[in-house]
Amino acid sequence: MRIVLIGQAAFAEKALETLHARGEEIVQVYAPPDIPGSRPDPLKAKALALGLPLSQPASFRGEREFDQFRALEADLAIMAFVTIIVPERILYAPRFKTICFHPSLLPRHRGASAINWAIIEGDGETGVTWFWPDRGIDTGPILIQRRVAIGAAETTGSLYFNSLFPLGIETMVEAVDQIAARDAPATPQDESLATYEAPCRDEHAVIDFRKPANAVYDLVRGCDPQPGAFATRAGRRLRLYDALLETGSGANVPGTIVSIDADGMRIALDGASMLVRRARFDSSPKKIAPAELAAANEITVGARLE
Repeated sequence: MRIVLIGQAAFAEKALETLHARGEEIVQVYAPPDIPGSRPDPLKAKALALGLPLSQPASFRGEREFDQFRALEADLAIMAFVTIIVPERILYAPRFKTICFHPSLLPRHRGASAINWAIIEGDGETGVTWFWPDRGIDTGPILIQRRVAIGAAETTGSLYFNSLFPLGIETMVEAVDQIAARDAPATPQDESLATYEAPCRDEHAVIDFRKPANAVYDLVRGCDPQPGAFATRAGRRLRLYDALLETGSGANVPGTIVSIDADGMRIALDGASMLVRRARFDSSPKKIAPAELAAANEITVGARLE
């Protein structure tokens, strides 16, 4: 099939590599525009390395972009990690239209931060979906889905790279094969089960130690690595990463730093404690062992995080 790939970052790079290795005819690759002072997007770098035609439009809304896309006479467009709006006329231009990857079990967790919210909301499982996009946000009919359990210590980063990323590539191959065989389903999403969450940003990452221990722990995991769940100490934001939930908190008020040692920093929660193995203040981008922060007198045992 004549395939157009639209995407960015490591997932789209791997998708392109996989499709090319299978011998698919890649007629165009669409990567994001270059950011001055930054490295080229991995998808751009892979397309150039493979000698494939590359475009980097800032938008797909213009007439010129549509005419160029339609002239490709593509059989299928594949959206592999796309964050800009792609108009319907682009989506429907290929002979078999367009398929799009989403890292959740649609219709649950529509939106740009599906992995974060699955963990923050305490879901026991999530998965990947390839669907036929339409004018809505993650609303089109489903082609293929696969489920994945969310481990008790899973973070957004580990869940994506260890499970959803490889499963997304695996199911992409299955989806392409089904489309080529004219055997690809298009199952409407059940709107009664639909949820949508805003992109996970700092306004969602504030830790409230009055909440149950599991809710605090899930927030820290769901915001790891980005945006980083945080509490404040002496007016400074302290972001917490690489956490584990432990039983027992003694008589300490939730938010109190119970201990700091080589294992990490233990923080009292409501009926439990949380071991945090990396942390950073906003003044530094580097995540370090809490013992290093203690050695610099930036945190102390007995201090309370707000």
